[in-house]
Amino acid sequence: MFRYFPTNYPWNLSVDLAIEMGARIGEIEQMCAPLHEAAKQPDKAASEAFRHSWAQMADKLCELAEEDLTHGRRFSAGEKYNRAAIYLLTCERLQAWNAPGRISLYQRFLEVFAKGIELTGENCQRVEIPYGDTHLSGLYVKAEGNAAQAPILVQVNGLDSLKEMKYRVGLPQWLARRGVSSLIIDQPGTGEALRLQGLKARFDSEHWASRVVDFLQDFEGVDPARIGLEGVSLGGYYCPRAVAFEPRFACGVVWGANHDWRDVQKRRLEREGDFPVPHYWDHVRWVWGGENIEEFMAIAENVHLDGVLDRIRVPFLVTHGEKDSQIPVKWAERTFAQLTNSPQRELKIFTDREGGVQHSSFDNSINAGHYIADWVAEVLGGRTA
Repeated sequence: MFRYFPTNYPWNLSVDLAIEMGARIGEIEQMCAPLHEAAKQPDKAASEAFRHSWAQMADKLCELAEEDLTHGRRFSAGEKYNRAAIYLLTCERLQAWNAPGRISLYQRFLEVFAKGIELTGENCQRVEIPYGDTHLSGLYVKAEGNAAQAPILVQVNGLDSLKEMKYRVGLPQWLARRGVSSLIIDQPGTGEALRLQGLKARFDSEHWASRVVDFLQDFEGVDPARIGLEGVSLGGYYCPRAVAFEPRFACGVVWGANHDWRDVQKRRLEREGDFPVPHYWDHVRWVWGGENIEEFMAIAENVHLDGVLDRIRVPFLVTHGEKDSQIPVKWAERTFAQLTNSPQRELKIFTDREGGVQHSSFDNSINAGHYIADWVAEVLGGRTA
């Protein structure tokens, strides 16, 4: 794990995620060099300093992009907007849920991200999935090749990730090359669903996952018999739960197991394990609800997979980093052990040899991501060569 800030795990996690999304190390140095003292300060002051430095870099890149556009240099402008979006995403993620200007910062990030995609002509299309009287937003990445109907892997967030983050880390592109499409969504409790629509997380993830499967039944270019589901981090709970109760999924993958999130919260109350974001207890109540810690802990009692996984009757891959400092490896082992009726179950623990040993392989995602992409392609009928 790259540790720019030796004493601040959430900031190191953010920097590493930015690198995985495509940040440039020279720009990271410029943004982070002024922040060493701020990294030791209380959450509010530190988060504001982080936001100022990273948003300032994003502003500069947007100005440079506009200069490119005056000369008709759309590709160059798009690349700068893409990196600006990464930096805006990174600093927005670290703010308190009610920090002044957080929503406007998030909306600006969405606009900059969309500009970058448009100008570079990337294989990425925004979609909106009907959900009650509103919708869930997603990014669709089409499989390469000429197949009339391709398999597709739906990909869902964890506690604090966003669909754009998962897109930029690279799994959708790696799958597209293998003939598998992707649909990355902001499910309730994450991204647009939480910030712009007020949709809280829910333990019965099949409720929203089934609406996604409904949407894909008649989606052009998708084979409705080959829809898989992948979840990262807390998605390591959402995904198995959804696959267990939605039989139309053809396979499941967790990138970082999260078998018993209620237990993780109990340990975190005792200060065991690293926190993914500052203002952690305020953040989880924003995502899940609860007027206080006690009410939140009552909600968290439902967030576990015991008694659920024997319902899964499709291939399932469980992956985990051996040095995960947020979620112990034992929970990956328990998820795997309880997949008793899966016809093709696999447990893959990433070690120092291949990298990706930290939580959901954020420290080095590429070998882990390609392993997952190969497995999905083999199971859903894509290609690996």
